Amino acid sequence: MPAEWAAHDAVWTAWPHDPDQWAEGLAAPRGALMAMIRAIVDLDDRGAPRGERVELLVRHADDEAAARALLGPAAAGVRFHPLRYGDIWLRDTGPIFVTRPGEVAAARFGFDGWGGKYLMDGDPEVAAAVMTRVGARGAAFDFVLEGGAIEVDGAGTLLTTRQCLLGGARNPGLDQAALEARLRWALGVRQVVWLDRGLANDHTDGHIDTLARFVAPGVVTCMAPAPGDPNHDALDGICRDLAAARTADGGRLEVVTVPSPGAVHDAAGQLMPASYMNFYVANTTVVVPTYGVAADAAAVEAIARLFPGRRTIGVDAKPVVVGGGAFHCATQQQPRAPVATAAAAG
Repeated sequence: MPAEWAAHDAVWTAWPHDPDQWAEGLAAPRGALMAMIRAIVDLDDRGAPRGERVELLVRHADDEAAARALLGPAAAGVRFHPLRYGDIWLRDTGPIFVTRPGEVAAARFGFDGWGGKYLMDGDPEVAAAVMTRVGARGAAFDFVLEGGAIEVDGAGTLLTTRQCLLGGARNPGLDQAALEARLRWALGVRQVVWLDRGLANDHTDGHIDTLARFVAPGVVTCMAPAPGDPNHDALDGICRDLAAARTADGGRLEVVTVPSPGAVHDAAGQLMPASYMNFYVANTTVVVPTYGVAADAAAVEAIARLFPGRRTIGVDAKPVVVGGGAFHCATQQQPRAPVATAAAAG
């Protein structure tokens, strides 16, 4: 499985549509997701897309028309796919793409609605449908895994959490050793680094993409807790555990911290699992979730320093987190195939 900053052919995402998943209405999350897509498409001064292609799932022509109206000229960089699906969380419902020289393939895993909590029609079939549309070969594996539960550096090291993978709901018959063996086999990794737990009120039971992200081989970023942070103990533990972890090559991880947003509440006053770690790394742009809080500018600036070859844009993600995640949760990259060399072919 290549790192996210490796070149992409496209990214898969979806149009929000299920009112039961959006307690504050659909208009705001639709606007936020289309703002994300406009940033990923990245039109140049002549109005031509210079970012990666966006593959957008919609239910029907009315959804496509509504999306086009919000996208404006950026729709030139989007392909629309009528499909039956639950909602936008392609990081978890889509396939996980893997590569070898000259080929992009895909790994497909069991999907049980995030431990049985959010069962939506069509979601279990999304991964196979996307693979068919891409024309990617691949294998179906015998355990439950969501893409947001894992993070790789492309050099053999994978991050995950015990809360999610070993919490009991998804794979009750598998212990840590069994899951590590399956992750190595399915994704081509050599070292699995386990963190303990995620953010308070996290719908996903501790997905890693809200906690820590690789920014280069062996280099990881996480959030330093803010004063009075409701996730202070969890974030502090994550920073300490990462600093003590080893990479696939035996070295220590280099840890870079960015600010935490602190306490972010929804319209009903409930604490949200807001995180700056849920950024998406596109070919030309890094899209960072923001929440209308004091730490937003500093977090965007800190993440921009980690990706100097790309522009970094903060986009309001608060309406999306109402549904359970942010921009990384709603995207699944389709990597470009590595060039096949004569030595590799032999």
